[in-house]
Amino acid sequence: MARAIAIVEDEPAIRANYADALRRLGFEVQVYASHPEASRAFDLRLPDLVLIDIGLGDEPEGGFDLCRELRQKSATLPIIFLTARDSDFDVISGLRLGADDYLTKDVSLPHLTARINTLFRRIDALRRPQGAEAVLQQGLLSLLPERMQVTWNGAEVPLTVTEFWMVHTMVRHPGHLKSRDQLMRDAQVVVDDATITSHIKRIRKKFIAIDPAFDEIDTVHGAGYRWKP
Repeated sequence: MARAIAIVEDEPAIRANYADALRRLGFEVQVYASHPEASRAFDLRLPDLVLIDIGLGDEPEGGFDLCRELRQKSATLPIIFLTARDSDFDVISGLRLGADDYLTKDVSLPHLTARINTLFRRIDALRRPQGAEAVLQQGLLSLLPERMQVTWNGAEVPLTVTEFWMVHTMVRHPGHLKSRDQLMRDAQVVVDDATITSHIKRIRKKFIAIDPAFDEIDTVHGAGYRWKP
């Protein structure tokens, strides 16, 4: 049975383009132009994944409100913000509300599809009984690759899909310098150096929010990043 993806986007052309592209990939797609329209539909039935724009019609923060509502209905529903807004403030706001990933509208279709499929794999892993799953342990950090979960001293760190793979890349080989190109390749993103820097800043902030003494990521200027051994 095809996975159902809901797109909540107020621009008709953008909505139609994403819907057509995802249907061609075999997904069942529902589209909604506004926060109230989407809310009414989600009260009846939740899709398997939701793509949400932040500004919806006359609600500049409508997508944030919808994300908050969806998280109250389901803790595990995959939610991706797909928006033109790329400020650190917006990204962090979206992730604090419980979104799984935050992408800007210049994202390529293969990248968006990779993100969607990664989240579906994570959901499938979460549904399986927790057995002899591989756990990466490094000091106070525990990382479960299948479930894409990271905990620090027992507290879960709310990382996006992109951030999770960047941490995974560094933690797998503590002390080894990872270039920006290696981080991009492992996270399946193609972005500029400044964007990698902002991802690392956000990762640090999330760990520091749990433990103000956190200082495990080294920046080697002009070369990359490493997890302290």
